[in-house]
Amino acid sequence: MAHNAPQDEWASGDAYEAYVGRWSRLVARHFIGWLDLGPGLRWLDVGCGTGALSAAILAEADPAKIRGIDASPAYVEDARRRLDDPRVAFETTDAASLDVGQGFDVAVSGLVLNFLPDPRVAVAAMGRALADSGGVVAAYVWDYADRMELIRYVWEAARQLDVSVGELDEGVRFPLCNPTQLAQLWEDAGLRSIETTTLDVATVFSDFEDYWSPFLGGQGPAPGYVMSRSEEQRNSLREAVHRSLPVAADGSISLIARAFAVRGFG
Repeated sequence: MAHNAPQDEWASGDAYEAYVGRWSRLVARHFIGWLDLGPGLRWLDVGCGTGALSAAILAEADPAKIRGIDASPAYVEDARRRLDDPRVAFETTDAASLDVGQGFDVAVSGLVLNFLPDPRVAVAAMGRALADSGGVVAAYVWDYADRMELIRYVWEAARQLDVSVGELDEGVRFPLCNPTQLAQLWEDAGLRSIETTTLDVATVFSDFEDYWSPFLGGQGPAPGYVMSRSEEQRNSLREAVHRSLPVAADGSISLIARAFAVRGFG
């Protein structure tokens, strides 16, 4: 069965939080810890989503201010609802054509670069947003091809039932999501002293329903695929995923969510 070009849905903050937002909040803290920057800095959060990375900046980095931008009005409203802090301002702006001026010490992006039509444009603009040459540009993306396990189990099971599903799999769609490609992207943007790292967080689900129900929210490629199937196809996929998961004796499921991070100086 052929599929049309992917049309990813990003319209429900609550559905996103149940799906990967709860895990992106964990990896965001690891990312800020890795950056290890001082207090009182001015941050730009590109593709802020529901505010996971901005929340980590507030909690871990004591910023002077944060400006968060995202193309989804629903996610921006959700971020505003979740973060009530005078240092933070969220607005709806397309990261793919980023034009925010200068004046930032740090420009960061969490889990969004691979969704942009041309991430080179956004990274170059992040570099231009820095106040001076000592500023930092950094980002992280999921390891979709391997250790973002909660998603991989769905695509592997889907492939057994639908051989044409590969074109929708994030591991296929997003070759950017590996350290070598990220470092090259930063180098192409003229950034200096480039480093990459791996960030792992444990994703523990209380039972299979805790794992599966977020895929019914339709937010992102894998849930979008799940909800595009007929009820019969969806039930078949559900059972195939359930059979493949490492379910413990108490019914819990322990997986790993891996992200790759990159940073450089302007």
